[in-house]
Amino acid sequence: MSQVIKKSTPICDWTNFDSDNLYRVSSWGAPYFFINEDGHMAVHIKKKSSVSIDVVSVVEEIQSQGIQLPILLRFKDLLGAQIERINNAFQSAIETTGYGGLYQSVYPIKVNQSQAVVEEILNTGKKYDIGLECGSKAEFLAALPYLENDKTLLVCNGIKDRTMLSLMISMQRIGKNVIPVLDRLNEFSELKSIMWETGHSPILGARICLGSEGLGHWSSCSGEMSKFGLSLSELISLSEEISSLGLKDHFQLLHCHLGSQIKDISTLKQVVRELTQVYVSLIKRNFGIKYLDFGGGLGVQYDEAGTNSQFALNYDLQEYANLIVNTVKDVCNEQGVLEPVLITESGRAITAYHSVLIVPVLGSRSRDEWVTGDALPNDACQASKALFRLMERSTERITIEEALALFHHAKEAHSQVRASFSLGSVSLEEQATMDRAFWTVCKLLYVSLCGESFDSYPPEFIELENILAQQHMCNFSIFRSMLDHWGIGQTFPVMPIDRLNEKPLTHAILADLTCDSDGRVTHYVSSSPNKSVLPTHSFRPGKENYIGLFLLGAYQDSMGDAHNLFGKVGEAHIRLNLDVENHFTIEKVIPETSVQEILGQVQYVSGQLESRMRGLVREKYKSREVSRVAAQEILEKYMSCLQKSTYYDSKACN
Repeated sequence: MSQVIKKSTPICDWTNFDSDNLYRVSSWGAPYFFINEDGHMAVHIKKKSSVSIDVVSVVEEIQSQGIQLPILLRFKDLLGAQIERINNAFQSAIETTGYGGLYQSVYPIKVNQSQAVVEEILNTGKKYDIGLECGSKAEFLAALPYLENDKTLLVCNGIKDRTMLSLMISMQRIGKNVIPVLDRLNEFSELKSIMWETGHSPILGARICLGSEGLGHWSSCSGEMSKFGLSLSELISLSEEISSLGLKDHFQLLHCHLGSQIKDISTLKQVVRELTQVYVSLIKRNFGIKYLDFGGGLGVQYDEAGTNSQFALNYDLQEYANLIVNTVKDVCNEQGVLEPVLITESGRAITAYHSVLIVPVLGSRSRDEWVTGDALPNDACQASKALFRLMERSTERITIEEALALFHHAKEAHSQVRASFSLGSVSLEEQATMDRAFWTVCKLLYVSLCGESFDSYPPEFIELENILAQQHMCNFSIFRSMLDHWGIGQTFPVMPIDRLNEKPLTHAILADLTCDSDGRVTHYVSSSPNKSVLPTHSFRPGKENYIGLFLLGAYQDSMGDAHNLFGKVGEAHIRLNLDVENHFTIEKVIPETSVQEILGQVQYVSGQLESRMRGLVREKYKSREVSRVAAQEILEKYMSCLQKSTYYDSKACN
């Protein structure tokens, strides 16, 4: 028997729990982000602490200081909190298993090279002797001055020219723990040459390619055809040459990398076993391997756990640590060798949580619906008349099956009207009226179907949701602040930061300011059956409407692209402070990139621009097309705009 659609569904009470479930906050936000009693997004700095920071309060304080949005909030305490979590997880695994070696965390600065981030990581990671990893000349030179403690480990990966290798050896000579990691045999040739010149025998490491490959987007980073690393044959050749030179004790680090954002922990176990077997073989040949470096890969739960998304994990931090420690211990015990110092380069896991981008919604666009006064023209085509009749039927008491069939008929009729319009047999006014009729049918059917429970949502329901989705214009650039969303389809948690104790009654697609059709957020973390739209609240003209983009701390800061010449957004560094009412202090504010600064990056010199602009205006003044006062006013406006933000200036509208 067909089920009859209920024409009105009472709006149930909406709670924070409902919003948490809708946006999956407990899945991606734990243990830091949650919804507080005011219906605002909030941040726990320390696990199980009753003290939190209200994100909305932070935004309000920033605006009270005259700071323009969009703004990147850096909750710097979260960097230290993540370092503590990672180290505690490994220490727990070591104590539980009786592992005979130590754990050493290393931060790869390529993940976020911001000076403030690197300094915070080094300061809060002192008690864990946290090290750094560099992969380029600039990163290497940025890291060196921070090796204040001689024990601080600097792992040097990537392609290294002679100048870099020479400086690395020089740093070793003054007692710094700098280890060049070889992934090309020619790098060792350069090292030998420098060794003969200086008389200093270098400490070194090697990166190897293993047979195991990861899963997901970054799987190509691993396996035998990886971009970096020695094959096992090359490793044997290298080890033989090292041995012939009497440098066995100087070969101290063995490295591999499975790839970023490992989603399936089962793929990790094979790599750990393989690398440990290589370690055992070298130890049995009397090489002085001290460090076993498993590289990066510890993932972040960007998407809902348990889904097929390549950005969702099937493990937690403790499982990750347990697997590495247990596997290395088992292999070493089987082979009767001492356990090494374990290294992981968990940059994504350290930095992702600490950055939240707050963007204002500037306006909203929705489909036009049938309004009083709309009427069919007397000479309306048959398809228009059919669509009008379907609109009337959509208000009737109908079954689910009838509703879905009605939607198909409405689509067909609407398509026929458009075809007639393209042939010139339907007027512009009739086409516009039938557009409104079609969207009204869609709205009525969608509202009716929302009151139903489905084992699996029919594709028609999802299509209706897409058709009716509003477009929220947001003050930011996807390409600058969330590049991986566009570039590799990465999911980031996106949601309102307030009104979370209210039921979101609309669905929206977030669009950015760029003149690019790809400048949209196209998929969201949500319990909604269609993750291509964001369940959200209606836009409120004249009031603040904020959206938060979360987990942006890894790579997005460093890789952002200046598409349409949008520059870096401003950033505010937030610190937990128990001595003030709101429990936070704005430690530092870094202004956004100005128009003049971004133009300078593409070789538009400000003095030359000003000179050309003066010449242009002068010609108009000479020809008496503009007065002296008006000419001066134009120049002043131009020079003023050069100093402004590249983003929409809300203050200029007030």
